[in-house]
Amino acid sequence: MRRITIVELEVHYHVGVPDEERAQPQRLLLTVDMDFDFSSAAVSDRITKTIDYQQVAERLLKFGEGRSWKLIEKIANDIVDMILGEFQPEAVMVEVKKFSIPQARHVSVRLAKPRGTAMIKRAAWGIP
Repeated sequence: MRRITIVELEVHYHVGVPDEERAQPQRLLLTVDMDFDFSSAAVSDRITKTIDYQQVAERLLKFGEGRSWKLIEKIANDIVDMILGEFQPEAVMVEVKKFSIPQARHVSVRLAKPRGTAMIKRAAWGIP
């Protein structure tokens, strides 16, 4: 198995069930595992033969601009679908950590999907 991982990327998204919680961006940590056969990149040493993790990170840093969510479960789903659609890994797993319970280190959700699931959803919604 070949995997590219971004560990605990700090982002600030508007998230929370009550309106007042969503009023200000909250600190979240994102971990992203992307299954991708980068054997060609390992031989050629060419970034075009792999997933550019810098581009993924930059996309995630901007992903929350102009958006808000009530649930981190929805954030995880939206991120997974975006990565599958834009970066084409074989599969992706996203973990979203939120720091909303003072007595807990964090709360997190984790979602994994193989390639093809985002495209099926888009087709069902009539999106090309």
